[in-house]
This record gives sequence, C-alpha cells and structure tokens, in this order.
Amino acid sequence: MSLHGAQLSYGPRTLWDGLSLDIAAGEFLAVLGANGSGKTSFLKVLLGLAPLSAGTVMIDGAPAQRGHRSIGYVPQHKNFAPDTALRARDLVGLGVDGHKWGVRIRGRAYNQRVDGLLAQVGATPYAKIPVGMLSGGEQQRLRIAQALASNPRVLLCDEPLLSLDLHHQKAVSALVGEQAKANGTAVVFVTHEINPILEHVDRVLYLADGRFTIGTPAQVMRTEVLSELYGTRVEVLHSNGRIVVVGAARVDGHAAQEVVPS
Repeated sequence: MSLHGAQLSYGPRTLWDGLSLDIAAGEFLAVLGANGSGKTSFLKVLLGLAPLSAGTVMIDGAPAQRGHRSIGYVPQHKNFAPDTALRARDLVGLGVDGHKWGVRIRGRAYNQRVDGLLAQVGATPYAKIPVGMLSGGEQQRLRIAQALASNPRVLLCDEPLLSLDLHHQKAVSALVGEQAKANGTAVVFVTHEINPILEHVDRVLYLADGRFTIGTPAQVMRTEVLSELYGTRVEVLHSNGRIVVVGAARVDGHAAQEVVPS
C-alpha cells in the first residue's frame, strides 16, 4: 500500500499535503493526532470514499476504490442493541458471503470458514449467542473476524478500542498485531491513545494542524518532535512503559495535562 504526494483538502482547509508513505506487508502503522486532524479522513482515502486533492494512493497495486477486496475494515466500536437477534457466527458470516446477492446455499465450506474465523479471534465459546448479549470486547472480536474473512492484504482499523476497558483494549490490540505478523497483513490503526497498541506498532503517522510526521514510536513520540509539529510546547513523558503527552490544548483527543492511569 502506498501514497505519493498525497494532499487532502476541504475547501480552504488542508489536512495534509505532500504525504508519501509506503506500508509494507506485515507492518503495523498507528495513525495518531488530535480530534479533527484528519485521522478518519485518512482511512476514507484508503477505502476509496474520499478522493485525494492531489497525488496518488495505491492498494495492492491498484488505485484505491470502494469495496476493494484486498481491504478489511474494523469500524469504531458501537454496541449492538440488547435485543439484536443476529448470532455471533451470523455476523462473522456476513464477511464471508455478505457481498453476494440472492439466495445463498451455505454448505460445509462456509461453515468451516466461519468456524475458523471464530477460532482465530477466540470467539468460538459464544458463536451461537445473539450479538446484543455480548460485551463490547466480544463484539469487537467478531468485527475483526468479519474483517479478516476475505484474507485482506490491508486491515484498516478506525479507533476500534473506543469504549472498551483496558483488558479488552489489550486483547483486541493483540489480535490485530498477531494478524499483521502471522499473515503479512499491513495494518493501519487509527487511535487517540497509543499505549494499548505500543508493543505492536512499527511506525507512527502523526497528524496535527495540517502537518504530519512519520517514524518509529521512539522517533515520533518525543517532546521536541511534537512541539515542532504543534507549534507549541508539548511534553512527552515516559513512565512505566507508558507514554503521556502533556501541554497542547487537545493533544490526541485528551484535555491538556490529562494523564491516563496504568
């Protein structure tokens, strides 16, 4: 997957310009930035839902377009209504044949594929339970399984950890990280909090005020780097293996000087 000379503008506002980035198979890229910096818009470009103002974006050797079968997508977490009757395995099954129209004959191959996906994300024990009765973390496991159904070359994750407790954040992060390394899937993981995914991240794309920087977490998550990016003093503190960003008014979607507990 690659972007070259990419620019995205909405009217007079430019979210980024001159963005060139190659994401290798098996690489885990975290996309960080304050609210409104263009993180979700970045995913929309990769999904073919938002055209670039300039430059190119290629997915698996072809221009980005809607419905690209090389892409798996995990959306932001939203709980299903408690009375949703759809079973867990049926939700995963939509990733297997949900793109087909008309009457579907679901035989042994279909069932084996769904069973394999459920096992891959550790969801076999609740395969027959209605999704509305599952926890947020369990539902996100199913969304990941659904996204993996097409054996995607690229997995796009739009803040999938929102509203999850720390235990489920780590579990979901580990699932995505394992997918990247075990199957050579390029992962683009949009988030406002790097700590739950830090051990899995290879590089960071940090967006802020129409500018960006790219590098390893050690290269990007530094006081001098983020201060230059934001144009104001930003402190990056490292404590017990966690990263805390302090000083900008809305850094990473948090209020200034908010410290996330371990």
